[in-house]
Order: sequence, then structure tokens, then C-alpha cells
Amino acid sequence: MHSDHGVVPEEYRRYLARKTLVVALAVLALGGSLVLALSIGAAGLGPADVLSSLLGLGASPRVDAIVRGIRLPQALAAMVAGGGLAVAGAVMQAILRNPLGSPFTLGISHAAAFGAAFSVMALDSGLMTSGKAAVTITSPWVATASAFAASLIAAGVVIAISRSRGARPETMVLAGVALGALFTAGTMLLQFFATDVQLSAMVFWTFGDTSRASWGELGLMAGLTLASTGYFLANSWNYNAIDAGDETARGLGVRVERVRLAGMFLASLVTAVLIAFLGIIGFVGLVVPHMFRRVIGADHRFLLPASLAGGAVLLLLSDTAARMLLAPHLLPVSVLTAFLGAPTFLWLIIRGRN
Repeated sequence: MHSDHGVVPEEYRRYLARKTLVVALAVLALGGSLVLALSIGAAGLGPADVLSSLLGLGASPRVDAIVRGIRLPQALAAMVAGGGLAVAGAVMQAILRNPLGSPFTLGISHAAAFGAAFSVMALDSGLMTSGKAAVTITSPWVATASAFAASLIAAGVVIAISRSRGARPETMVLAGVALGALFTAGTMLLQFFATDVQLSAMVFWTFGDTSRASWGELGLMAGLTLASTGYFLANSWNYNAIDAGDETARGLGVRVERVRLAGMFLASLVTAVLIAFLGIIGFVGLVVPHMFRRVIGADHRFLLPASLAGGAVLLLLSDTAARMLLAPHLLPVSVLTAFLGAPTFLWLIIRGRN
């Protein structure tokens, strides 16, 4: 009898160990990717130089200036944005029970971009320049609040559609396409009334670019992303229950509507902040959760931290590749993620019924 009772716990321990190993490997890959990203550039540095600078082990002033002053802020911005968008996508897919859900496909990214552009154009929250930084956000709280308000409108429409009887994943994606088109049209309307310099800066700003984040903005993005991820992890059991169906989740004591609204609220806030500072970066929130779901399963206790680390790795490596692809010209990372994400998105739609 005792041996029979010991079988399930042993299997469960192996189950936990396998998934924990995947998360640990993703975190290790993130550390290696950071060292690689900081090493690659016009001024080639070795991993030893990078580590000595990061750890304060007596690197030369030149190495410190390159690593800490130039490359580190951009690398950290890519990590935070990739991790935040991937976690937001994983949560949206869970609470909407839609495998094609993400900030980009549901139109939330475009809504946030419209809100941020509106604040810059109409509320004087930013300065349009034609220098290195196309848009300098002078009032980040105003820009973020405006982006968040617009993204909440899009999220509210998505939630309303998901609650309607017979709503299918394809229906919600079509609704996301319509919302994206609507908010893109609003952004174009703002561009129509802009001056030449403002117009060129607005177009450049819509490209997702991790190089424009300052240390202060980076702190805000990182703090919000980590705090939201902590909340998502605390609700991972609820997301697992909702995956089994709303009625099942209610039978298990989950307050489905409250969990769904809070999850969409925070996921939209994370998206809005990242979009307000970096511009639109598409497909990360869609692709990364699916990559890890195939490896680690749909248990959100492990899927969420794996998506956080995996999204950070994907965008960091994409940003590094975008920097080097057309060197000395800098290609915005959103261009590369679109080329990578679009075929994956089409593949997911084609095999969606399976």
C-alpha cells in the first residue's frame, strides 16, 4: 500500500523537475545572450571584457564607456520589452482561451501607439526632433496614461467579444485586425495634421526601437513588468483552471470575471508602457508563449517565467542581429520581429483547428 501511494508523488516530482529545468535553461540562455549582445558591435569586445565591466573588476574606461554607457541600456530595454510582451501574450491567451491572443494580434499595441502619439501631438507630452531620438518623452506619465487609456478601450472590446455567445478564436483575431486598423487610421489622422518634422519623427517613432530608452524609463518599464509578472504568477493556478473552461473554473472557486478583467488590465498596462517608450514591437507576445507551450506544456506556473525569460532572449538576440545586419546603419528591431513573426502567425492560423 505504501509503495502505491509513493508512485504519484515521485512522478509529480519528476514532472516539476523537468519543467523547472526548462525554466532554468531559459534563464541561463538569457545570461549568455546578454554577454553576447554586449560583446558584439563596431568595437568588438571579448566576453571577459564585458564581464569585468559588469562586475566592476577593473575594466578600462573605454570598455566601461562602451558596455555601460552605450550597449547596456539598449540590451536591458530589449530584455524588459521582450519579457513583458511575452508574459502579456501568455496571460491574454490563457484568460481569453485564445491561442492567437497577443497585444499585437488583438489590436492593443496599435491602440497604445495611438494613445501615445495623441499625447505627444495634442497634450505636449513629448518633443519631436529630427536628431538621434525621434521622440523625446518629456512627460512619461502623461504619455503612458494616454497609451493605457487607449489600450483599455481595445481590451474592453476584446473582452466583450470573448464573452459573446459562440465567439471563436478566428472571430477575436478578426476583431483585433479591425481594432488595429481603426487605431492605425487614428494615428494617420494625427500625422496628417503634423508638420514635416513631426511627421517624419512620428513615422520613425512607430518603429519599435530599443535604443531610445533612458535609464529612468528603463526603471519604470522594468519595475512594472516585474510587478505584473509577480501578480500573474500568483494567479497561475487560476489561469490553469480557466484553461479548462469557465464553468470548471467557477466550480473550483475561481472568480473568473475578476481574474479575467484584472489580467487584461495589467497586461494592457504593461503593453501600454512599453509601446509608449519604445514603439510597436510585434509578434513577440504571440510567438514566445507558443514556443514554450510545446516544450513545457500549459501549466502557467512554469509557462509564465519561461515566457518571461524566453521573450527577453528572443528580443535581445533579434535586437543584436538588427544592429549588425545593416551596420553601420541601425535597423529597428520591430522590422526583424515582423519578418520572423508573420510566418509563424500564418502557421498558427493554418493549424489552428488542430
